[in-house]
Amino acid sequence: MTTRGKRLKKLVEVQGKLKALHEARHAGHLADARRAEDEAQALAGRFQAEDSLSGLFPELYHRRIADAVDRGRRRREDAAAEADRLALASARTTVVERAYREAAASEERAAEDRERLEAVARRRPGGDGAT
Repeated sequence: MTTRGKRLKKLVEVQGKLKALHEARHAGHLADARRAEDEAQALAGRFQAEDSLSGLFPELYHRRIADAVDRGRRRREDAAAEADRLALASARTTVVERAYREAAASEERAAEDRERLEAVARRRPGGDGAT
C-alpha cells in the first residue's frame, strides 16, 4: 500500500476513535442529566412528605432542587453540543473512509495494470519486453 493509503488508513482509525469518544461523552451527558432530573424529583417528593424537615429548612430544599434542575439543563445543553460534534465526526469519518476506499481501489487497479503489462511483455518474442 502506498504512503497515501497508509496515511488514510491511520486517519480512518483515528476518526473512528474520535467518533466513539463523542458517542461516549454524549451518552455520559445524557446520563448525568437524567440523574440530576431524578434528584430534583426526589427532593421535591421529600419536600412534600409529612416526615420531611422541609418546614425547618425550606430554603435549603428549594436551593438543592433549583441546583439539580439547573445541572440537568446544563447537561442537556452539553449533550446537544456533543451531538453536534458527533455529527461532524461522523461526517468526517465517512469522507475519510470514502477516500481510503478510493485510494485502495486505485492502487489495486494500478497493480492489476502492471501485472497485465508484465504478462504481455512476457508473451512477446524475446520475453524481455523490448521492441
